[in-house]
Amino acid sequence: MLIKDWMATTILTVDANTSVMRAGRTMKDNNIRRLPVVAKGKLAGIMTDRDLKEAAPSSTTEIDLHEMYYLLSEMKVRDVMTTDPICLKQYDTLEKAAVVMLNKKISGLLITDDEGNLVGLLSESDVLRGFIHATGIQDGAFQFVMDMSDASGSVSRLIDVLRQNRARVLSILTSFDDAPTGSKRVSVRVMPYDGEVDALMKELSDLEGYTIISQGMDELSDSLKIK
Repeated sequence: MLIKDWMATTILTVDANTSVMRAGRTMKDNNIRRLPVVAKGKLAGIMTDRDLKEAAPSSTTEIDLHEMYYLLSEMKVRDVMTTDPICLKQYDTLEKAAVVMLNKKISGLLITDDEGNLVGLLSESDVLRGFIHATGIQDGAFQFVMDMSDASGSVSRLIDVLRQNRARVLSILTSFDDAPTGSKRVSVRVMPYDGEVDALMKELSDLEGYTIISQGMDELSDSLKIK
């Protein structure tokens, strides 16, 4: 999955010389948590809601309300922005974005093209949307979670059984950390042929060296489905 297919391309930006008060109002009015900052048409940084909070005078500071508003109106975005924001390229993968966001403990990324021009914003919600669509959970798919040998060909054998039963495979996810030593845990979402789940379950259960950990279909109401 590529970032370019999931990022937001409608981008609000703010000039580095804009007052912090005006930038804060823009963020509040548009219900956003981050604003890319530009200077002379080039990406210069990013201002987040955290930057805003840190710029605001403490409630214990001995200044009155008028003084506080004056300070914020005089303070410029360039004075409080993060000047070296983490950026990824639009052709980087969504998986890479997830790793970066988790490791850096951030909830959004600026996305640039090969020339360094800002072309999008990627939020943690965008990453979640991408993974949700990739799994096929919203298509009413039936899921099998199985432990199998880590030997070459074990997944191919599973796919052969699914193919023989005319099941349509929507997604396959493999992990090792939650499987026994020498094994891998594979999660497969399928659309069984003509609803023949029982026959498929029986054949998978009879596979030697394959253990079904869980099986079933996630029930999602219309209100829970991602548009």
